[in-house]
Amino acid sequence: MTTATTGASLAACAIAITFMVVYLRKWWVGGRALKDLAPMIQGFVCGGLATICFGGLAGWVAGCARQAVGSIGGKAVSGTTGTPSGDTLAAGSLGRLTEEGGVVVFLLFVLLVVIYKAASKDDKGRLLSFFAAGAVLCVTAGIAGVLNGLPDLINSLGLSARNALEGTA
Repeated sequence: MTTATTGASLAACAIAITFMVVYLRKWWVGGRALKDLAPMIQGFVCGGLATICFGGLAGWVAGCARQAVGSIGGKAVSGTTGTPSGDTLAAGSLGRLTEEGGVVVFLLFVLLVVIYKAASKDDKGRLLSFFAAGAVLCVTAGIAGVLNGLPDLINSLGLSARNALEGTA
């Protein structure tokens, strides 16, 4: 786990967790169909992976999401409680992508866009909310530490695909 250059504030994390709790509660009381979890999981994973796409569009979008959620969180927490909310938590990073891992992440993002375009309004909200939550929470040291095997999994999937394409699998 390497240190990230931009962390998330406690208020941003509170808003990200709030997004998740709202949709997970709807899922919990709405019948708990596993298929309804798919947009949430995909959004969170893509948001987390976007945090390690340094210099790319996905990384930029994750940074923008983090700034927007941080701004909303800062205003919401200080407006509600009257306490300051600008402290940044200990920053972390999921790691680095290899060339092969980058291709897998690219394919995941293409799939995310295709699914978003075809999704219902509620599923679009789930995708975007969980993407933002992943982009915020996965730059904290704790969540990055818990999910530190995710980039290795993505990198190994990409390497396996490369080996299959080259006939060396």
